[in-house]
Order: sequence, then structure tokens, then C-alpha cells
Amino acid sequence: MVKKIFQIILGLVIIGLVYVVYKQISTPIKFEDELKQRSAVVIDRIKDIRSAERAFKSKYQRFTADFDTLAHFILNDSLTMERRLVDEDDSVAMARLKQLGLKNVEQFNIAVIDTIFAPRRLTAQQVYDLRYIPYTDNRVEFILEAGTVMTGNVQVPVVECRAPYKHFLDTVTYHQDVVNYIDDQINNYNRYAGIKFGSMEAPNNEAGNWED
Repeated sequence: MVKKIFQIILGLVIIGLVYVVYKQISTPIKFEDELKQRSAVVIDRIKDIRSAERAFKSKYQRFTADFDTLAHFILNDSLTMERRLVDEDDSVAMARLKQLGLKNVEQFNIAVIDTIFAPRRLTAQQVYDLRYIPYTDNRVEFILEAGTVMTGNVQVPVVECRAPYKHFLDTVTYHQDVVNYIDDQINNYNRYAGIKFGSMEAPNNEAGNWED
């Protein structure tokens, strides 16, 4: 009887140890999968913000740090584009343009919403929601800054947009994994602990840190 009880207890202990080992192995793998999945969604949205900021700068020679201004620009403004009137390899058509004193360029306006996200066309709600970091239930906005820095004797517009890992990763299920990952990025790799593009310190062509 005692032997049987001992065998049952031993079996339970073995099952418990197997579970602990399984958790130790599987949790980091699951966290890595979640990190990749959630980061990809955040990157898709922050790329749209970058596209909008670049379009804004192309028209106004500056960036904006205000999401309301950016949304109004996307939904209501236009960009001036250029297109060739004739094929430059068509010597006859080019000669006619020259005779008429015309340049082989025509300017036209196109709505911002119709061009910067092409072939997609965002709804007004999707444009307003660009400000929110995914997986935050539209409660936490991307950190958006804009200004200028001196490069030589020239004032150059700069912008920076950030989404900290702590805002969009599951800090309940993977609390320690998130803490360790953030610490590793900051202290071992000297990297920003999140997804970002641009820099307020120097012009960098609005590079994203996921592109490193």
C-alpha cells in the first residue's frame, strides 16, 4: 500500500517536473512569436505615419508633431505632382513641344488620401486611428515629435515617432520576458526599446530601427 502511494506521488512529481520544463522551453518560444507578430503590426502602422509625414514635408517643408494636423492633411489636402506630356524618345512630339515653347512637364493636383497609401485607400476612421499604437485598445498614442536641427549652417526639419515595447507587448502573460527583452535592448545593444523611425538629434531620412 505504502509502495503504491509512493509510486503515485512520484508520478505526480514527474508530471510536475515535465510541466515546469515544458513551460521553461515553450514560454520563450511563444514570446518570440508574439514579439514578431505584434511588432509587424506596429511597423505597418508606423510606416503609414512616416508616409504621411514625408508627404506633409514635401508640401510644407516641415514635419508636424500633431496627429490632428496630420489627419486633416491626409483627409483634406492635396499634393502637386508632375507628369510628362509626351514620351521623350518620340523626337517628333518633342520637336513640336519645342516649337510651341512648351516644357515636357505638366503639373496636376491629387488628393493626399488618394496617393500616399496607394493602392490602399484608408477610411477617415482609419486615418484618425493612425495615432494609436496597436494592441492598446486605442488608448495609447505613438510618441510623435518634430522640429529642426542645425546641419552646418542650415536648419533641417526632423521628426521622430516611437512605440515602446511596454505598450504593445503582453506584459501580463510574458511579464519577465518583456522585462528581460527591454533590458537587453537598452543595456546590451544600446537600442531603443520599441519601434521607431526618425531622430530628433540629426537627420536620418526618417529611417526605421526595424530596417537596421
